[in-house]
Amino acid sequence: MTPEKNGYCIVLCTCPTDDDADMLAQGLVEARLAACVQIMPIRSFYTWKGEIHRDEERLLLIKALTALYPLIEDFISQNHPYEVPEIVRVPVEAGLEKYLNWIDSVSRE
Repeated sequence: MTPEKNGYCIVLCTCPTDDDADMLAQGLVEARLAACVQIMPIRSFYTWKGEIHRDEERLLLIKALTALYPLIEDFISQNHPYEVPEIVRVPVEAGLEKYLNWIDSVSRE
């Protein structure tokens, strides 16, 4: 797959626990839907069902081929504990060619 045809993206997703984040990250990489998933602790403030919440969460930065986004969204939706999980695709406009080639080499075709 070439970057010109399909492109690359980072998918953002939050999880409530380390175990949830680890399960999603491992599953995405094992299924070759993501080349890499990084997990960071964050604090989120948001409104849900009319109430303001403040929660400790884990942010997943999922590095992937844009063409695989529908499968990534489906995988997260089926395996995430939240009723409405955050799943946001951000396009990668540019990147180190060797890194982008690596994403190609470890991703599904």
